[in-house]
Amino acid sequence: MNLCFLAFLLLCYAKQGWTEDVIETKDGRDPVIPFIPLTSSKPISDLKGTLDPTITEAHTGTPDGLEADPSATVPSPGQKEGSSEEDRDGEMSSLQMKQTIGNGIMKLGLWFLENLKPSPEQPNLIISPLSLSVALSQLALGATNETEELLLHHLHADALPCYHTALSSLLRNFRERSLSFASRIYLQPGFKAKQEFMEDSQKLYDSEPATLTDVNEINEWVKKATNGHISEFLSSLPASTVMMLINAMHYKGEWLTRFDPHFTSTELFYIDENQIVNVDMMLGPKYPLSVFTHPELDAQVARFPFKGDRSLLVVMPTSEHVNVSAIAAKLNISDLYIRLPRERNMQVKLPKFKLDFSQDLQEAMTSMGLGMLFSHPKLDRISEGPLFVSSVQHMSSIEINEEGAEAAAATSVVISRSNPSFTVNQPFFFALMDDLSQTPFFLGVISNPNPGASTVVTNPGNSDKTNDKPLSFEVHPK
Repeated sequence: MNLCFLAFLLLCYAKQGWTEDVIETKDGRDPVIPFIPLTSSKPISDLKGTLDPTITEAHTGTPDGLEADPSATVPSPGQKEGSSEEDRDGEMSSLQMKQTIGNGIMKLGLWFLENLKPSPEQPNLIISPLSLSVALSQLALGATNETEELLLHHLHADALPCYHTALSSLLRNFRERSLSFASRIYLQPGFKAKQEFMEDSQKLYDSEPATLTDVNEINEWVKKATNGHISEFLSSLPASTVMMLINAMHYKGEWLTRFDPHFTSTELFYIDENQIVNVDMMLGPKYPLSVFTHPELDAQVARFPFKGDRSLLVVMPTSEHVNVSAIAAKLNISDLYIRLPRERNMQVKLPKFKLDFSQDLQEAMTSMGLGMLFSHPKLDRISEGPLFVSSVQHMSSIEINEEGAEAAAATSVVISRSNPSFTVNQPFFFALMDDLSQTPFFLGVISNPNPGASTVVTNPGNSDKTNDKPLSFEVHPK
């Protein structure tokens, strides 16, 4: 399984210290205002947030053919290291800190999914809550007053006394465990951001400064950071850009139990009650899977483990519609991990696919209550002059296959008709998780794993044509 993501682009425009001469554009767009270098100011203080992290509890049930035995539940993968009652306080504190951050990142990601809308061009939603959280956290380093409070509220930062330090520590832990994460600050020549903001960005988020020259240099950095999965991030640079905050991540995981490619075949995927599409379906004839039925969500939940304490969690509603709002309201990840039953060998079918996602997040962020960032934020710790965000561009790519980069040997297994089964052949919600911290690297809703293929209309209705459509995010002077 290969995953990569480029999440956040911030373009800032400064006004303080500029000349009063305004250069009008010929095409009627916002005017370009010349600027002079800006100076540094006071140190950045410690930041805290203001949101109660409490979430509702999930419940379990029994899928068809599977008995959910409470006594057969296994400890959360996150409890493997230093999470028993006999552990020392320091070890408990470390694990709880990671899971508290992971919980906040999950809630932010679900919040984004609730406010993003699929379209015929992009029926699938795929985001990286981790990358978005780091981007907004870095922006919070430069914010003051109500803007700082607003950002930290959405980041659920109040659950920790030293939020930025804790998130920084979690990122270092991920890097040590085979997650590639890179961050940069691009600065227009002549623009001077405050020294404290630059130093804190580099210290906490390893955000290296670089000169903003041309789009090719940025795209090359993105391509390298995502291991070639995103090669054309930007097509052009807005003329008045003074700063860009960019982060990129790449994850490549190997199934703990691989799928044999010899068993992969073409099968039907039911997009809705009216449309079906052919997909490459992977088959595990006797696959060890932990699965149960969630009665409140009216869905089955399954965990596909990767090597290295990572997992793909699949939530597949019994209906053809994935209600993200219902999932967000009722899904407690920590409780879910505890309630997952022991693995049982069964026939498993999982679609094989490679999908891209590109979205402008301004509308979604405005719906989430972050509209201030695009109109009148206080980013005084970045520079003395007023800055504001003009757009947020989010890009991601996900590939699920039989084994990742390695080939699997062919096997022959006798399948018993009485064996329970789990088949993912209709829209589903997924979460690619770090098990130890219970942090989501990626979240998404897959409505059509094969958007490039023709759909078959089984009942009268409209069928959707799907094409990738990249969107951009820009910032303009106030």
